[in-house]
Amino acid sequence: MSKITNSHIAIPTLLKVEAGALDKIGSYLKDNEFKNVVIYFGNGLIDMFGYKVLDSLKAADVEVLEYCELDTVDIDDIIKLAFNLPNSTQAVIGLGGGKVIDAAKYIGFLKKLPFISVPTSSSSDGFSSASASLIINGRRNSVPARMAYGIIVDTQVIKSAPQKFLYSGVGDMVSKITALYDWQFEEVHGAAQVNDFALMIAKKAVNSFVRTPFESINDDLFLKELLDSLAMSGIANEIAGSSAPTSGSEHLISHALDKMLEVPQLHGIQVGIATYLMSLVQNHRYQRVNTIFTKTGFWDYVSTLSLDVNDYIKAVDLAPSIKPFRHTYLHEEKYRTLAKKLLVEDETLKKVFNI
Repeated sequence: MSKITNSHIAIPTLLKVEAGALDKIGSYLKDNEFKNVVIYFGNGLIDMFGYKVLDSLKAADVEVLEYCELDTVDIDDIIKLAFNLPNSTQAVIGLGGGKVIDAAKYIGFLKKLPFISVPTSSSSDGFSSASASLIINGRRNSVPARMAYGIIVDTQVIKSAPQKFLYSGVGDMVSKITALYDWQFEEVHGAAQVNDFALMIAKKAVNSFVRTPFESINDDLFLKELLDSLAMSGIANEIAGSSAPTSGSEHLISHALDKMLEVPQLHGIQVGIATYLMSLVQNHRYQRVNTIFTKTGFWDYVSTLSLDVNDYIKAVDLAPSIKPFRHTYLHEEKYRTLAKKLLVEDETLKKVFNI
């Protein structure tokens, strides 16, 4: 008789996405019985949000053992910080963008402490994922980290961030459409086994988001749906035990651009453009992708960036080498050829690259 194994997954215990959440952070942590915490802020964020957060924690009798601004994702720096934490630390809070979230997440992982994720922009699903993007020996690498114990997002803060971060979040969220199709493609080719529950969660997340009615991307409902859906995406990865539900060929193109370009665009911007390209290659939901990018203003924004189509052509060729163990559409030459053809012939992409 074959052995039956149960799945054990970590999911956030605390999830608050609402206006004014930073003013309530103290009560959220007190309700979860945290009394001693350490906070890492993104660069320049103590002046912007720090005192509001510190006042909220003080009012709730939550002691802040240490707090500082953090602007490094070098693994050696992070290890030093982790092993110098006060012994009485009960939780590690990261407040800011991707860098400080990744650093705090990894510190929590190293010290086996709960990590509280407080993103100040919606640029990607990194705030809810169980991996961190760190610098190791001078190169950026993705390493296992800790699924957040809590996610606290103040939608008023998200609104105050530059608009490009919202567009980046939209691009990263919509990419689940092509990533899931790639994952199923891999299973057909014997290169992966799809976890049906992870597939369902990721699919529900992206479908809920793209069907959300909105007048403006700053609408509270739209922002809450975007952030809730990005959080669900992180949980889908946790269930699958990999990033396959949320990262396919479109992410490989973005990673290739990161390697090639001296100054890459925001992750979700590159991923969004590559998502539309790959939806055409896959002949799957490209009209839906185009509609959401048109309605949100994503296309209008990226057409101002003076992007070079030749960078994307090179990135398509480089993409399979980023993760040679996978078998996405771009791991087959005929689809790489089609992708390069579409980059210069599709009318929407011609406008993006000003061809």
